[in-house]
This record gives sequence, structure tokens and C-alpha cells, in this order.
Amino acid sequence: MEPVRFKKEKVVLDTSLFVNPEVRADFGKTPTEAVEGFLSLASQIPTLEFYMPSSIFKELLNFIDEDKISGDLLAILRQKPPSRHEMSCPAFIFYELIEDIRERVNKGLRISEKAVRNVVKGGEKEVIQNLRRSYREALRDGIIDSKEDVDLILLAKELDALLVTVDNGAIKWAEKLGIRWLLPTGFRDYLLSYIKRSNLESSKTKAII
Repeated sequence: MEPVRFKKEKVVLDTSLFVNPEVRADFGKTPTEAVEGFLSLASQIPTLEFYMPSSIFKELLNFIDEDKISGDLLAILRQKPPSRHEMSCPAFIFYELIEDIRERVNKGLRISEKAVRNVVKGGEKEVIQNLRRSYREALRDGIIDSKEDVDLILLAKELDALLVTVDNGAIKWAEKLGIRWLLPTGFRDYLLSYIKRSNLESSKTKAII
């Protein structure tokens, strides 16, 4: 009897899984160790395929030492750019994007006005620091603000894949586009559940044979 063949699930990874110190601890202390830890688990799961946009993979290489990675990085973590010219985008996305940008610009203006009024009350250095922090939060938090972020979203949409990221902007737009997502803090347990399932199915297959 032939073994049961399962459809392979696809997963798109963001660099935050390996680079962000707050979320990579489940896999390793450094980006290189985190990649090595991921490869060790991923190599045991034949039913999952892992992808990363080429633009983001190039970023990852700046943080890791490839010579210290024993696993087959290029074979397990596939690099693929999204098919930008073939994909279509729902019109409502443009409406929501414009509305979001307008609200952020208005919020940025209010923050700037408040900073100008506070110059009289506080020191110039403190006012500028507060202005930069508040302005950055108002305009960048929860928005896709780079081509790499767009590649991440488009590739996950194209492949109908699970997106693993901690970026609030990517998560927000994944929700709008119906893309499944998972925070990196839950990714190790996700992999372990697949390893357990794979071992059980393997045992059943051997029993049948």
C-alpha cells in the first residue's frame, strides 16, 4: 500500500523571526543561532515549505554568518519574489490606504503643533526628542512603509501561505487581504506540532505496511 500523500502547506517568513531579540529567543541567542535552530526543526517537516521574499532574504544575510550554519539554508528556506505584474489587487485597498495616510498626516500635524506650543514650556532638546518619537509612532506604526514589507504581503497572498511576522503593519494588511498570520513567539510550537503529526503519520504508515 502506498503511503498517504499530504498537500504541503506554505509558510512565508519575515526577518524579525531571526533578527528581533525579543522574538528569536525560541530558536537561538543570535541571528545565526536562530537560523540554525529553525533549520534543525524545519528539516524534520516534509509537509511544510518555507519561503522568504528575495529582497528580505538579502537583508537576513547581513545579520548572519553563513559559514557557521550547518543546515542547508538555501534548500529549506526558499527565496521567491512575488509575481508583482501578474497579481491583482482589490480596489478597496487603495481607498483604505489613502484614508489611512490622510489620517496619519493629520495626526502628525497635530503632534507638530503641540510640540511648537511646548517649546515655551520645556527645553528645546526634550521637545525635539518627544516630537520625533510621537511623530514616528503616528506615521509609521501599523503601516507598510517599505518595498520589502509589500513583497512579504504579496508573496503570502500569492502562495496562500501562513505569514510569520511581528510587524504590526504587515499584520494589519494581512488581515485586510485575508492572509493567515502567526506571531514568531508561537512559531516554534507550530513547528513542533507538525513534527509530532509527521511522526504519528509515519508510524501509522509503517504499521499498515
